[in-house]
Amino acid sequence: QILRRIGLANTTMPKAQMETIRLKLFKIGAQIKITVRKIWVSCASCYPYMDLFNQVYSNLQRMPVRI
Repeated sequence: QILRRIGLANTTMPKAQMETIRLKLFKIGAQIKITVRKIWVSCASCYPYMDLFNQVYSNLQRMPVRI
């Protein structure tokens, strides 16, 4: 729900089905490197949805944190 409502807001997929979201944003074959302060996500240069991925990531970063 939050991913659709906040993450996909103002994108080309605001009402996408979960299967479509999973295929385009989660099954990307990225390399992930975790350090103490950062998480690095390295995608292939041919990944066609990189702009969408960055937009969703940016939208989620602006979400207020609840404690």
